[in-house]
This record gives sequence, C-alpha cells and structure tokens, in this order.
Amino acid sequence: MSSSITVSSSKGRIVYISGPVVKAELPGALLYELVFVGELGLFGEVVRIQGDMAFIQVYEETTGLKPGEPVTRTGEPLSAWLGPGILNRVYDGVQRPLPLIFDLTKRPFVARGINYEKAPPLDLSKKWKWIPKVKVGDEVEVGDILGVVPETPLVEHRILYPPIYRIGGVVKYVAPEGGYTIEDVIAEVETKEGTVKVKMWHKWPVRRPRPFREKLPPVEPLITGIRTVDTLFPIAIGGAAAIPGPFGSGKTVTIRTLAMYSEARLVFPVLCGERGNEAADALQGLLKLVDPNTGRPLMERTTIIVNTSNMPVAAREASIYMGVTIAEYFRDQAMTHS
Repeated sequence: MSSSITVSSSKGRIVYISGPVVKAELPGALLYELVFVGELGLFGEVVRIQGDMAFIQVYEETTGLKPGEPVTRTGEPLSAWLGPGILNRVYDGVQRPLPLIFDLTKRPFVARGINYEKAPPLDLSKKWKWIPKVKVGDEVEVGDILGVVPETPLVEHRILYPPIYRIGGVVKYVAPEGGYTIEDVIAEVETKEGTVKVKMWHKWPVRRPRPFREKLPPVEPLITGIRTVDTLFPIAIGGAAAIPGPFGSGKTVTIRTLAMYSEARLVFPVLCGERGNEAADALQGLLKLVDPNTGRPLMERTTIIVNTSNMPVAAREASIYMGVTIAEYFRDQAMTHS
C-alpha cells in the first residue's frame, strides 16, 4: 500500500471553468476519481464524463485557474486514511489535518493546493505500541482482530484484517510486540490469491459503504444524558435524529452536550456548512471539553471534521461521507457505545 496518493501518468488539460466546476480534456477518467487541478494541484472529483471530457467538482477556490492548465489523474477515488492516529485530530472535508496546514502556512485560512504529501491525514513516522492478538497458523477472516494499539488513554485501537483484501487466509507472520509505524508490515496472511502484507492502516473510498456481516435493527435506546431528549425524543442506538432550528437556538450546544454525556464511546462531529465564525466558535468549544467520566480531554475519543459554508457544495457533501466512513471504521471495531 502506498503511503500517499498514487498519481497516474495520465494527464489532461482544462477546457473551461465555471465557478467550482471545471471541464477538462481527460482521457480515461473514472467517475468519482480524485484529480489534481491546475498548476496548484487543487483537489477535485470527477462527477460526470462525456467521451474524453470530464466534468470536475473542485473542492477549493478556483480563482486564478486558466484554460490549458494541467489536470492530473490519481486513478483512485477520494478515500479516508484509516488507522492509529485518527483520533484527537481536526480535519477538513478531505481529511487534511488543519493544525498541520496552519503550521505549514502560518495563515488563518486554508491555503490552496496543500496535498496529502505535504499534509498526510495520518502520521507515517510515529511509532505505536503494537500488541498482537493472533499467532502464526491462525485462520483469519475480514474483520478479525489482528492486534491492538493503545492510541489514547481512553481508546485501545483494534487493528483488523481489513476489508480491502476481501478474502481470509492463514497467518504466516505476525510482528512481535513492540513499536512500529503504520507503514511497517505487522502481519502476513496467506490467501487463495497470494500472500497479503497487512499494515496498521488502509484507505477506503468514502462513497463506498463499509461491508458488514449483519445489520441489527435499532431497538436499544441511546441514553443521551439530556432528559428532554431521552423522554420526548428518544434516539435508538444505530438510529438517526435531527435538530432543526434557527441561528443561535442551541443546536451546537446540544451537540456538545451529547458528546459529553451520551453513551457513545467515540464522537465524530462534522461541522458541515457552518459559517466560518460559528465553526471557529464551535471548534474552540469542542477542543476544551472534558470527559466527565474520566476527567481527561474529550478529544482523546473524538475526531472533528470542519467544512465551512464558503466551500463548494460538493466539498461539504464530501465531508459528510468522510465523517461517516471514519465512524464506520470504528463501528467495525465494535466501538459503538459504552
């Protein structure tokens, strides 16, 4: 598995630009393929194809782009990077870590053209304590636990045999307990299709639902800790709820309260389409929250995705898919509720 986006040798050129939408001559482009647009390499996603022409939704400001500038294919869809180090982070809608972008640019606004090479979603050099839970000769299937990593004082990250490999096999090698980066091979599994080298992380396309063995009906209530909600508007574990309301009515305050007092083990707020000042205020509030059960920072079991209302609509949509994919990844680890 590559540690970054694999850039295809296939390139095209911009034909015309209309706001956040770019039409490009891009032979071989795939629907929903991630592309880099223009000399700056702006993030974009192919949303429509007509012959050799690709219509691209750009996730960044397109001011200054010109016809004739290059468009570079990646050959893969927009994907979430999933592995240790994903908690206690603040990302934008395409999973670029916002604090790292600020450290790189020293600007209050997200600079354009910051790709995964400059701001990787996961730390590729940090060593994590790997504790194996399988041994050589064990049979494993997709979703089985290979080992664990104490990611934060509140969360033990479970390293699964990931669904990208589709079929199970027999463990031929497992790394002994110790410190490893997410790029190190921690297990080798012999399958019918050959030997699979498993690392602590993998990518998953955000628009593709994670596979599951069984879908359970939402019958058990989620205790939120808010009496009004639990009494008048109960929420089921695995269910959904909406909080409609005008500006300043308390929607964000309710989300903060749910994050602190509900039975949810992990929290993934997606600040999608919030005005910049409101998003900044909500983010500062979330960063300061303390877990009432342990007294530790709530961020140790939280990942925040921020995508403000000045971004293109499709970028806001992508941020929701990104948040859901990250949540489904931890669902696969059976980390649903306390």
